[in-house]
Amino acid sequence: MSTIDSTITPLRPVAPPRRGSDYSLLLTQVKQAGLLDRRRSYYAVRMAINAVLLIGGWTAFVLLGTSWWQVATAAFLAVVFTQIGFVGHDAGHRQIFRSRRANDLVGMLHANLAIGLSYGWWVESHSRHHAHPNQEGKDPDIAIRALAFSSDQAGARGRIAGAIYRYQAFLFFPLLLGEGFSLHVDSARAVVRDRLPHRGWERLLLGSHLVGYAGLIFFVLPPLPAIGFILLQQGLFGLYLGCSFAPNHKGMPILDRADATDFLRRQVLTARNVRGGPLTDLLLGGLNYQIEHHLFPSMPRPTLRRAQPMIRAYCLEHGLPYLETGLVESYRQALVHLHTVGRNPTSGIADSR
Repeated sequence: MSTIDSTITPLRPVAPPRRGSDYSLLLTQVKQAGLLDRRRSYYAVRMAINAVLLIGGWTAFVLLGTSWWQVATAAFLAVVFTQIGFVGHDAGHRQIFRSRRANDLVGMLHANLAIGLSYGWWVESHSRHHAHPNQEGKDPDIAIRALAFSSDQAGARGRIAGAIYRYQAFLFFPLLLGEGFSLHVDSARAVVRDRLPHRGWERLLLGSHLVGYAGLIFFVLPPLPAIGFILLQQGLFGLYLGCSFAPNHKGMPILDRADATDFLRRQVLTARNVRGGPLTDLLLGGLNYQIEHHLFPSMPRPTLRRAQPMIRAYCLEHGLPYLETGLVESYRQALVHLHTVGRNPTSGIADSR
């Protein structure tokens, strides 16, 4: 995909105050347009396709046996795992059903059973991210010790960490190869230690995945090829998952702990959209409409594209910068930010764009 120059909508004078908050007025428009209506048929088709692909991938794995073609199977299953993860993400935001119970059931089947991640742990962490995107001390997504997202973080974690941060832009994508393993470890800890809403079911489903996943792989392949398959499949899974989330907030302004920006502005100012068509929507699971998603987390994935023109126009009307870039440009901005912060640990960099 070729790089597309980033565009940020120019600021205009803020519209005169009206009754109700700016966000509540936008919410009313969105509801009246039917953009929050559930799209159960879309998700039924999506889940059926993912199930067929998952079964097909594991069937191919068994039939191929000890073969170098298992490299392709590992890559295929990494893609399928990520697509299944996107559905779990949507369930966590109640995009599929209005009922929490129904969404939780779908979420646990997709996350715990199908790909081996704790749904309850992820929902809790991701909810904190949505409430405080890119806010230091509150957003768990920028509290990763392996990376520094602000100059304060880069200067406060010791000399060894500081030396690593100097090269973190070059290490970013290689580090994503370990993201899948990290998520599995955090999930296992959560179902053992944390008080999750459905901890008993989460333990059962997560344990079933672990036994089925490892058992099948070691049954079909000799020990060393089996270990190699797991490393490759999980590494590519983490890479794809990380590359899907990286364009959304990395390189966008970091808010300090005391920031009191209102909800509408906080969500728009810290998020970045990625331009593209249906293929981009599929590959990124709809997360390329990050501004729309953060403003309305329960909006069904296929509706985000329809909502974009309305929300872009509303941001323009209220003088809010609405950032859209190409996919490659989004990675460039994120890496430039990481590089600048890592090289200037006390410079107070807020936004490297």
